[in-house]
Amino acid sequence: MVPCHLPRRALMAGAAVLAAPATLRAQAAWPTAPVRVVLPYAPGGPTDVIARLLCDTLSQRLPQRVVVENRTGAGGNIGAAAVAKSRPDGTTFLFTNTGHAVNRALYARLDYDPAKDLTPVTIVAESPMVLLVPNSSPARTLAEFVARVRAKPGEYSYGSTGTGGALQLVSLLITRAAGLRMEEVPYRGSAPAAQDLISGRLEMLYDAGVTAFPLATAGQARALAVSSAQRSAVMPDVPTVAEAGFPDATFSVWQGLLAPAGTPQPIIERLQAEVAAVLAEGSLGARLVELGAERIIASTPTEAGAYVDAEMERWERVLRDAGVRPQ
Repeated sequence: MVPCHLPRRALMAGAAVLAAPATLRAQAAWPTAPVRVVLPYAPGGPTDVIARLLCDTLSQRLPQRVVVENRTGAGGNIGAAAVAKSRPDGTTFLFTNTGHAVNRALYARLDYDPAKDLTPVTIVAESPMVLLVPNSSPARTLAEFVARVRAKPGEYSYGSTGTGGALQLVSLLITRAAGLRMEEVPYRGSAPAAQDLISGRLEMLYDAGVTAFPLATAGQARALAVSSAQRSAVMPDVPTVAEAGFPDATFSVWQGLLAPAGTPQPIIERLQAEVAAVLAEGSLGARLVELGAERIIASTPTEAGAYVDAEMERWERVLRDAGVRPQ
């Protein structure tokens, strides 16, 4: 027998490699195919903007492309159900927002279970919502807007992305807090709603800061208030809804990544680590803040799971207290 002269440390290291679980080796190899990130909302909206910036950056870092696929409809449920039913092999993920947390409370029958069939990977960011009115509106403050709408209940309209969408939720918060009666006009995404606001066909659009701030700074619409607890650094002259007298309407929308249930944990952890790295190391995080994301989070899978569970409980309670029942 030929004697082995390898150092004991080397032998132990080799044994450790041989004993490494297959899942860890899979993590190291992932991704071996293009990664598809399904976005359940229309192109051009705030969640779409963040998803594309993130996926473009990840594509430069990973050995495979990360592509966004828009699958709209049913308040985000068509895209979410498609991901929930996908093979949990690390090739398909969902990029969604606060609307995901309310679907169980709004729909009596779903093709999937938002809590059981999708696993949170990371919460990417939180953004304030911005209450916009068209430049043709005579309202220069939130108080003037409220007085205008109260004077003609039911005559004015606001844009939303449908039942359970963040635009609807924040609009319900302010209309209930201010005692307003307005007509809701649903759109497949906030981008087409913004076009109708700019043209004056909508009286109000309460959109996420990522897409709303650029409209206001470009002079295409007028910002009356932000929904966050503090003023935004992007437009510090715009007051919060609390400052305007409606603290119960304080709200931030979140965006995050979810995976089909059963996706190997090492792959989930790898994707979260890559997202956290690009947000911390590159220009992406700074770019999102410039666009209006008030808080970059990049939470761990465990933190993301607790966050989504808490959001589901919160909105189910809010909608129940408001008398909204699953349809």
